[in-house]
Amino acid sequence: MRGGVAAVTEPAALATELPAGRSTGWWGMALFIATESTLFAALLGSYFYLRFQAGPQWPPAGIRPPELFLPLIMTALLLPSSLPLLWAERGIRRGQQWRLRAGLAATIALGASFLSLQAMEYASSLEEFTFTTDVYGSLYYVITGFHGAHVTIGLLMLTWLLAAALRGKFGVRRHERVRIAALYWHFVDLVWAAILFTVYLSPRL
Repeated sequence: MRGGVAAVTEPAALATELPAGRSTGWWGMALFIATESTLFAALLGSYFYLRFQAGPQWPPAGIRPPELFLPLIMTALLLPSSLPLLWAERGIRRGQQWRLRAGLAATIALGASFLSLQAMEYASSLEEFTFTTDVYGSLYYVITGFHGAHVTIGLLMLTWLLAAALRGKFGVRRHERVRIAALYWHFVDLVWAAILFTVYLSPRL
């Protein structure tokens, strides 16, 4: 009996991160994602409301419909970036450190490439319209910029995880932070799919 108590109260056992069910951190992230989902839904809803209030021409006169070449490449980079993260998370559950490191590095590379292309897209868009040009410009930069900020936060989280993984901080019973960060990254990916349809595809329908 004493041996069993010691097995769960000794320092090594208390240092693990494998709670029964969902951890407090996981629920905290889930609530944060619910809040952010509401904000994105409000932004995208505002986009459609103002679009239909503006009349048949959208974007307004003087602004061309957004180009699809870069956004489609960005989509091809960001949406699949969840796959190496899933692969990494499953790997560390089996104690495979190399899978965690490789998966995190691949996801970071894809996310950073997405942001680089978004910067290129902004450089081109700013030559045509700005945040203050009209309501379309305001919506375009707020929605895509807000999402870009979320991608940046996700990349910071994953970079921190990769640095910790390189120091061997995760293992079979210690990977909750990886699971929580992965949950956030999958959310960022799904939001981009909604933005792609709303901002880039719907003006052409």
